[in-house]
Amino acid sequence: MLHGFRSFVLRGNVVDLAVGIVIGAAFTTVVNGFVKAFLTPMVGLATGATGDFSRKTFMIGETVFPYGNFINATISFLLIACALYFLVVLPVNKLHERFAPHQDVQADKRDCPACLNPVPVQAYRCGHCTSELTSPRGAPDGDIPPPAGPPADAGRR
Repeated sequence: MLHGFRSFVLRGNVVDLAVGIVIGAAFTTVVNGFVKAFLTPMVGLATGATGDFSRKTFMIGETVFPYGNFINATISFLLIACALYFLVVLPVNKLHERFAPHQDVQADKRDCPACLNPVPVQAYRCGHCTSELTSPRGAPDGDIPPPAGPPADAGRR
């Protein structure tokens, strides 16, 4: 029982996820500090507050609504999202394109006469319904050899 748990915890993706969560929490603390120290006072100055937007509230009856904290959280979220996109996602995508260029070559397709699903033109058997197909369009039956494989009677002895 403990052996299975240990192998689960020590799997690469679980450890990577744990490290990512810890680094994300630390990064969130840094961004929240930046928002409170620099951006909140700038937003407060722009809106006419005395430099501290996080203390903005309004009241309905006896209930206080601290909407400044919501503004701080929104700014923090946007900063984290922008930082992750520009500092992680974009560079990783560029590296991926450089070292593994996308070569999406689509094979010509034709419809299977039995199930009407698209199959490659060169296919001799439908991958969906496994029905045998005639030779590809435009080629006489004798021009294209059948697929290599064991003879039909190889398994019968």
